[in-house]
Amino acid sequence: MTKERLISYFFERNYMIAPDLFKKIPDDFDYDEFVKKNNLQKAGNVVSLSEEMFNNFVYKSNINLNNEIITKVEVIDPYVDKPKKREVKDFVLYMKARYHALKTILLQRNELSTAVSISKVHSKKPKEAVAIIGLIYKIDKTKNGNYILEMEDPTGMIKVIITQKNEDLIEIMNELVLDEVVGIVGTVAENAIFVKEIIFPDLPLKEYKKCRDDVSVVFLSDLHIGSNLFAKEEFERFIDWINLDFGTDEQKEYAAKVRYLIVSGDLIDGVGIYPGQEKELTFKDVYEQYNEVARYFSKIRKDITIVMAAGNHDALRLSEPQPPLNRDFAKKLYQIENVMLVNNPAFVRIHNMFDILIYHGASFDYYLNNIDILRKAGSYDASDKMMEFILKKRHLTPTHISSMYIPDVEKDPLVINRIPDFFVTGHIHHDIKISSYKNITLIGCSAFQNITAYQEKLGHTNVIPAKVPVVNLKTREIKIMDFRNQEDQDS
Repeated sequence: MTKERLISYFFERNYMIAPDLFKKIPDDFDYDEFVKKNNLQKAGNVVSLSEEMFNNFVYKSNINLNNEIITKVEVIDPYVDKPKKREVKDFVLYMKARYHALKTILLQRNELSTAVSISKVHSKKPKEAVAIIGLIYKIDKTKNGNYILEMEDPTGMIKVIITQKNEDLIEIMNELVLDEVVGIVGTVAENAIFVKEIIFPDLPLKEYKKCRDDVSVVFLSDLHIGSNLFAKEEFERFIDWINLDFGTDEQKEYAAKVRYLIVSGDLIDGVGIYPGQEKELTFKDVYEQYNEVARYFSKIRKDITIVMAAGNHDALRLSEPQPPLNRDFAKKLYQIENVMLVNNPAFVRIHNMFDILIYHGASFDYYLNNIDILRKAGSYDASDKMMEFILKKRHLTPTHISSMYIPDVEKDPLVINRIPDFFVTGHIHHDIKISSYKNITLIGCSAFQNITAYQEKLGHTNVIPAKVPVVNLKTREIKIMDFRNQEDQDS
């Protein structure tokens, strides 16, 4: 009787089912559940159901959403800017605040437990062991291959010398950047220190967490809605998939477990961001662009909590931390009940236990273009190496000129004080990158924009859009969904 009811349901709405499809309806098919989950409108003309359409309608009803799972997202220590006129002294106080925050981290290392201020080094005897914590002011390489660092702290400056004979230290020199804070262990020389060890703030090994609930989190970035190069069809497939309307049965099972969606910036393409952009815009107004973003995200299941941060293409200041999206521009996004808008960077806790560091990644351009060790690792094709590089330094933009920032005189909000379970970034647009560092899952997201003329001009030829990581929080297994093809695949 159930099969006949299903045939009647489709027939009343002008849909015809071929006899061979009729045979595929399972004997235990739940008709009432099917009607509850589908609101099929009457077609204007008679439509013959293809096998794909039939499967999307019928098998969607067989996938159960666990509505008993309670989701929770908590924003940890959100940054609130205090508007004021910025003066030169604010930048000095900001750098001091950064120094003291990173010094506190470094002092937890046994090798630096006896660290002294730079001013006290000058009173020590030659060849006496010494440890300091300082900010790198200058890096020089001598003709004979030695390195000389000028380092400073609030009490003064000193030169530290790394000899070419110490190959391990020379290797570390390739990772050093101006303005970062490191620990130095060595021996006293005349107005200098001979270095034996360089210590980064770095991270301790993180506990590898798993939860009891069979739930998943999805990560997106760089949608660039408003661009005529926005991967519209692919993104609509993503929306259909997350709503259980697209994909194989197995892929729909992945989607049914999703309860969190994190977007790490560049929701829109913006206006006036790069030369010639106006020729590549479908919507030339940021209000229209954000309205289109809201139209898409309003379609997503309401049992999924969506967390959105901004990026350098979004309509707000470039200086970091960036505030949540502007309410005037993104009014309709604020009206969506399951959307949370957060700072960039942001630190959020999901499901009461997983900490996620969200950072769009605007500072990455500087390091990928200027640091040899990152260029040799693959540059823009190795965003995971970039993320490791940043975590070791415990700072998202350690070099002064790598990013615009707000000089907060009380604290540096770009210091990585907390240890995340996940570190997720975007900005790069190259193929998705996933790796692990100290049990922290690193995710460099793909984009949903096809390659632009500006990117081609800069040599970014490996732009691969529309690949989405799905992380199961019970197993920590990661599936990569590829929405570039009609027949969706995972890997």
